[in-house]
Amino acid sequence: MLKIYKAFPGGKHKVLTMSYDDGKLDDRKLVSIFNKYGIRGTFNLNSGLIDQDIRIKPEEWVDLYKGHEVATHTATHPTIDRCPTIEIVEEILSDRKFLERIMGYPVRGHAYPNGSYSPRVERILEDLGIKYARIVGDEYASTYLAKQIQTDSQSQIVGDANGFSFPTNFYEWKATCHHNHGLLEFGKAFKDLKKKQYLYMMYVWGHSYEFTKDNNWNVIEEFCQKMADSDDIWFATNIEIVDYMETYDKLQFAADLSFVYNPSFSSAWITINNDKVMEIKGGEMVKLSY
Repeated sequence: MLKIYKAFPGGKHKVLTMSYDDGKLDDRKLVSIFNKYGIRGTFNLNSGLIDQDIRIKPEEWVDLYKGHEVATHTATHPTIDRCPTIEIVEEILSDRKFLERIMGYPVRGHAYPNGSYSPRVERILEDLGIKYARIVGDEYASTYLAKQIQTDSQSQIVGDANGFSFPTNFYEWKATCHHNHGLLEFGKAFKDLKKKQYLYMMYVWGHSYEFTKDNNWNVIEEFCQKMADSDDIWFATNIEIVDYMETYDKLQFAADLSFVYNPSFSSAWITINNDKVMEIKGGEMVKLSY
């Protein structure tokens, strides 16, 4: 019997994504580093604060963030779960509308300002067409650093213990680490993961101005350089991951796994017996064999 596994584009089993907030001037340098090494990121912008001198102006957004994703961060960065529902709606919807007018594509992602969220806020996001939202915090950084993992075998254990897993709720998407919380250590552990029966994700978040404030631009440059030479990592924006997972989950497999139909527009990838990689193009019915 065939053993079929979900795979990322190209048959890869790891994905790296970055998420940076506030749209301040330092994004220019961060984007240039990402572009240099082929790293993809999501940038969460506040449309109501663009008059501040420290913010990048909208006329620069299209060119600067080309190849990356722009997502909402509310218009004025309030602690939104303290706000009345109507204010939450206005903050998110006005931000989304403004970003879409500039970028020219549907904006469907969000990062909670000040990490403020609740089931009420999550329901509002869904009703407003937002597909995911990132919360503040690093679920694994403190535990990882406390263990001082060093060896390849121990790094493998960290990954298997959900250090690089996917959220069960994309409206409560927690990062692997902030870039100041063991980025290079996490990067090494991530690169060392070899078990292809798992899907792994590394998610890094922060603010670009922190690199200037902390004088550690070398950290993100070194991280991106080391990630760039990995042929088993898919470099993706946040929304690309969400969309891809939805595409894959819509695949319709025959009961005996002899064929599969992809009703979506875009492709999905599978591996057969941990060896053979197959692309299932949108709208195609494909026979499966090894």
